[in-house]
Amino acid sequence: MPSLQAVCRAALLTAGAAEKAAAARDLAAVWRDGRLPIGSAETMPQRPARPARPPLALPRAVPKRKVNAAPAGRVALLHALAHIELNAIDLALDLIGRFGRPDLPRGFFDDWVRVADEEGLHFQLLAERLAALGAAYGDLPAHDGLWQAAEATAGDLLARLAVVPLVLEARGLDVTPAMIRRLDAVGDGESAAVLRVIYRDEIGHVAIGRRWFDHLAETRGLAPEATWQALVRRHFKGALKPPFNHAARAEAGLRQASYEALAG
Repeated sequence: MPSLQAVCRAALLTAGAAEKAAAARDLAAVWRDGRLPIGSAETMPQRPARPARPPLALPRAVPKRKVNAAPAGRVALLHALAHIELNAIDLALDLIGRFGRPDLPRGFFDDWVRVADEEGLHFQLLAERLAALGAAYGDLPAHDGLWQAAEATAGDLLARLAVVPLVLEARGLDVTPAMIRRLDAVGDGESAAVLRVIYRDEIGHVAIGRRWFDHLAETRGLAPEATWQALVRRHFKGALKPPFNHAARAEAGLRQASYEALAG
């Protein structure tokens, strides 16, 4: 029986987007059944396998998405979110495979397998909405900014947790409610419902990141808040962007004074 980390590596190297989402969800089901042992951290690829489409561009080269009554605007938004969720699957798989040491508590693996599973579900839900609008993932260009965060933090689990769940996913808590309102306003309640699922789950993902960041910082004898701020300044380009969704961030366990200190 291959280890959990080896299965994560194999899923990361699955190129098809739909197949990768399914692989993440399948490994979660096998893990919950107790059929995957915890092995040693794997040597992970520098980049995940990806489909030939969409073409990847610099973030500034990808047009801004605007939600309006026309299907094209909603397709652009959903496509961008599907790309984010595909990256999120890869980030969860890479975290488990790259950093999952046998001496970590089992709860660490339970939590991050759950994240991979839910990111896979999010991609599937968005793909279904794209199909309902006559589109598919890969139809539009996308940017490669999210995976750059993985490359910048490949050498340290604490840095990865500082940037990915506690900066990038936390940003999703700030912007998703406005997207939901815009979709409702143009009569696309089905897409708004998908975003509500994602929003609910992402609060949990940020909370998981907060919990394990604090745990690992304390085991290293570090002060969590000051360490998080130092790692963000070192590994994240730019300042955090207000306005912040303080209620959702508080629900996820983020400290307002801590992240506001890094705001531009």
